[in-house]
Amino acid sequence: MIPYGRQDISQADVDTVVEVLKSDFLTQGPVAPRFEKAVADHVGAERALTMNSATSALHVACAALGLGSGDLLWTSPVTFVASANCGLYCGAEVDFVDIDPETYNLCPVALERKLEIAQKHGQLPKVVVAVHLCGQPCDMQTIYKLSQRFGFRVIEDASHAIGGKYQDEFIGNCRFSDITVFSFHPVKIITTAEGGMALTNNELLAERMELLRSHGITRDPGKMTQQPDGPWYYQQIDLGFNYRMTELQAALGLSQLQRLDEFVARRHELANRYDQLLGDKPVKTPWQHPDSYSGLHLYVIRLKLDQIGKSHREVFESLREQGIGVNIHYIPVHTQPYYQYLGFSNGDFPQAESYYREAISLPMFSGLTECQQDEVVAALDRALNL
Repeated sequence: MIPYGRQDISQADVDTVVEVLKSDFLTQGPVAPRFEKAVADHVGAERALTMNSATSALHVACAALGLGSGDLLWTSPVTFVASANCGLYCGAEVDFVDIDPETYNLCPVALERKLEIAQKHGQLPKVVVAVHLCGQPCDMQTIYKLSQRFGFRVIEDASHAIGGKYQDEFIGNCRFSDITVFSFHPVKIITTAEGGMALTNNELLAERMELLRSHGITRDPGKMTQQPDGPWYYQQIDLGFNYRMTELQAALGLSQLQRLDEFVARRHELANRYDQLLGDKPVKTPWQHPDSYSGLHLYVIRLKLDQIGKSHREVFESLREQGIGVNIHYIPVHTQPYYQYLGFSNGDFPQAESYYREAISLPMFSGLTECQQDEVVAALDRALNL
């Protein structure tokens, strides 16, 4: 089986993790801060905070921005459920903005239209989570301008996008957002096994997220309500969580970071080759906005079903039967049973639903060989009866 994505672990990665295993600290040591600084320096952000997952980072980001009961969070329906669930974790309500039919990201035109209606009804969002689907950044400059006009905060869910660029600057620099979140799951561009990171240029937000990721506990006397009883003393000053990343994970991430640019460049080579190989087939290949340099976590094609004579499911199952580990990214969140219980219905976001009926993620990872890529395309030909 050729998977749709997989990690690339080198001997240097292994050696780095083993070195930490033999050290004094397996958690809460010096490596996680080094990883944080390395990523922040690479992308041009002021602060970075490691987390045990991107889901945790999204939750902490929302909490740090003060999202709570009575507030609204808006995001794209074409994303993993974590991009929306983070709002529910904070007691807020969640709504969605339909996608752009070309980039598959949250549509800025639809966003502006929805904001204008929401303003008239006094129902503006407190937070908008802009998801960089497949690694291609959203139109962040437009979203930022709308945030200034309508008064919402912006989180970039860049789980797919580390190593990518927007307007020739690295994604993660938070130029057009309050907080950016990365994921380091094994199928992502670099991995820490499980893990995530939140980045910001706002020191107060950084301090708030740092507090919340570790039980709401501080050892800083300046933040305590009384003088410490002694050098052992700590205080819980908020209700936080245990969202810390281990030293082992951070060591792996720090080692993987050395190959980040190489990984992304290789993904672009593979994407360009897919574009050529699929150019004459009844599929729509990914379109890249000229302002973007995608991290290319995913390579998603859309089937031209009116030209194929087979269903979406038939093509998908044929590829799987041939040993091609395709996947679907994603089932629109508003169609999930949990969200339908909250009042959403099929038909609410037609562009997202149209995308879902046609989308298939082909294998895309830095270790994919051209021979394997040829196997994928040949299997697709067979699945389409070409």
